[in-house]
Amino acid sequence: MSGVSNTDRRLAPDMSWNALLNRLKAAVPDAFDGGGRAQNLIGGRWVPGEGARAYRSPVDESDLGALPFASPASAEAAVRHARDEFEAWSKVPLDERQRKVSACLDALRANRDLLVRLLTWEIGKTPKAAAADVDRCISGVAWYVEQVGPMLDGRSPLGVVSNVASWNYPMSVMGHALLVQALCGNAVLAKTPTDGGLYTLTLFAALAREAGLPISLLSGSGAELAGAILRTPLVACIAFVGGKTGGRDVVAKMARDDQRHMVEMEGVNAYGVWNFSDWPALAAQVRQGYEYGKQRCTAYPRFVVQRRLFPAFLDMYLPVVKSLRVGNPALEPPAGGPGLDFGPLINAKKVAELRGQIADALAAGAVPLHVGRLDPGDFAPGQSTATYLEPHVLLSPPRSSALYHHEPFGPVDTIVPVDTVEELVAEMNVSNGSLVASVACDDPREAALIAGELRAFKVGVNRVRSRGDRDEVFGGVGASWKGCFVGGKYLAEAVTAGAPGEQLYGNFPTYQRLPEPR
Repeated sequence: MSGVSNTDRRLAPDMSWNALLNRLKAAVPDAFDGGGRAQNLIGGRWVPGEGARAYRSPVDESDLGALPFASPASAEAAVRHARDEFEAWSKVPLDERQRKVSACLDALRANRDLLVRLLTWEIGKTPKAAAADVDRCISGVAWYVEQVGPMLDGRSPLGVVSNVASWNYPMSVMGHALLVQALCGNAVLAKTPTDGGLYTLTLFAALAREAGLPISLLSGSGAELAGAILRTPLVACIAFVGGKTGGRDVVAKMARDDQRHMVEMEGVNAYGVWNFSDWPALAAQVRQGYEYGKQRCTAYPRFVVQRRLFPAFLDMYLPVVKSLRVGNPALEPPAGGPGLDFGPLINAKKVAELRGQIADALAAGAVPLHVGRLDPGDFAPGQSTATYLEPHVLLSPPRSSALYHHEPFGPVDTIVPVDTVEELVAEMNVSNGSLVASVACDDPREAALIAGELRAFKVGVNRVRSRGDRDEVFGGVGASWKGCFVGGKYLAEAVTAGAPGEQLYGNFPTYQRLPEPR
């Protein structure tokens, strides 16, 4: 049982972590062992882990329990059980699969409040951002339940789909993917992110199992479990969301060259500003971009700005970042609303990493334009703030710095002034492909010409782009993505088989179909 944190002392009793954990145990008691520890879901049964890893909240570094690490042998057993379940599940008629997924969605709706509060404690989302994560999962999967019939005409499920994803969107990315994969007739297995989402996904998986869905969930070291959940012919498809290092490792460890995969990796998403004047509209986008402290694959950490517009850009930009509030999200009311813009980063190690990168860039010649501050009033008295990073803005990071080439995945923006369109395009394309990019430009024709030169899958003109869901396709260009693209029919196609020799829409090592018009 976790102790009482300093944050608990400023909360209403039903907002404390212990109160939430008791609610969770009452909702899904079988998911916990006799000592109150979370378990793994293997073959439809909750079983203890063979090892454990400390599990702490980014909100105040308080103890949340332990991750039940599975051994490679247990992971292998989970995959075998999933393969056996697939044989029966793949024969279940689509209308029955739709009913079972809908029953799971009803259970998620009934537990929405608990899911939102768990996300706040586990990964540090504000209640507003946590609610959006849960709601996007539910509404997105509900859309697939209604629309999936024609998508599956002439197609058959693949088998076991193995999912490895980062901690930042347990519901709207991981949960959404698992339910759609199962809806399409597959058995699905997920590895709990080691940095957050254990209890949220435990509740999710328990409710999915109660609805009759073939979902397995286990925790463990990605390196130790790779042989069981990635490098095996029993897994028909791999879905990965994470960084480039992990993504390259996943591709290298796939069991077969033709193994179906969707590997989403990061890139430096850039926003270019050229011959532009609508500063109030851009200011609203800048503020929106700080959702969850820019811990998103579609965040924009780089602004490339025409030099003659630089003073006007700063007049718009600096008041926005100076007004951002960072603090303990567990102190926010569950209904959300105005308040904190974002809470902690995922752990103190990430904060230390970014502080080191900022220091390195400054030492090499970058210019600090803004350093935010943490207001003690937005934290519990005496709580740790090691997981919190105030917004930082750097001008012209040198090419030798990590912040020039890599996505920070945190509230650290870099701004690069340029004099020509060629420079603008070059500075926006520094990461050999990205998921999204945007151009702020008053002339639609000029904006379209610039957009056509950008190495990003989605390009917005005078607007930001996001991952999207439902019928909006999502993928990446260059090093930001490998494998099948997803969204709408493409997600259904990615986890099903069609005619022999079909070429799926995606970004593959051996060939690449051109993206659809943006």
